[in-house]
Order: sequence, then structure tokens, then C-alpha cells
Amino acid sequence: MEIIYLFFIFIAIELFETNWQKSDTLYGLLENNFLAFRKSVFLYFILHLSFFYTIYLSFTLNNFGFWMSSIIVLKFLDISLKLSIMKKLSNGLTLEEIIPFNANISPVLRYLNVLIYPLSFLFATAL
Repeated sequence: MEIIYLFFIFIAIELFETNWQKSDTLYGLLENNFLAFRKSVFLYFILHLSFFYTIYLSFTLNNFGFWMSSIIVLKFLDISLKLSIMKKLSNGLTLEEIIPFNANISPVLRYLNVLIYPLSFLFATAL
């Protein structure tokens, strides 16, 4: 039963994370990230609650299997890539110079993380 509560908390955190980054385009998503980054790098990290929650779950449940480690690695790579882009934006480059295309983000794609990461958590704890 405890796993179900942790699962719903995971969904809530993913919804929070998706909503503060919410945009219809890739450039808009990166601009929202850059606004938080410009305010404070610590704020930027705090807004990525799901990364810290996943680490917390791994240690609390003593679960470092494939699924749980995959979540941590994917979230780490996501934050690392975004930080690299934020640094380039801070150095004066434009989004068009960093990423030459502006992809549209559909609502399904926007909320896919709310499905993928919590389900992966369930696989990590059930298998």
C-alpha cells in the first residue's frame, strides 16, 4: 500500500514539473527553464523535484535496480542537457543558434513524463 502512495506522490511531482515548464513549443519550454535559471541556479534545481524524489525513493526503498536507476539516469541527463543550454544562453547565444528548429509540443508529449516515470517506478518496485 505504501508503494501506491509513493506512486501518486510521484505523479503529483511530475505534474508540477510539467506545468512550470509548460509551453506549446520547444523554444518556449527552454525559455521557461531559462527564466528559472536566471533567477537562481538553486531555484532551478529545486524545481526539478522529481530528480530528488527519485533519489530519495532509491535510498528509502534500497532499490537500485535497472528501472529505478534508469529513471535517475534519464532525469540526470535531462537536467544536464538543459543546464548546458542554459549556460550557452547565458553566454549570449540565441536559441536559434543552439537548436536550429522549433518543434511543437503536443499535450500528449507534454504529459508523457507523467505516465512514463511513475510507471517505471511501479516496475522498479514490483519486479
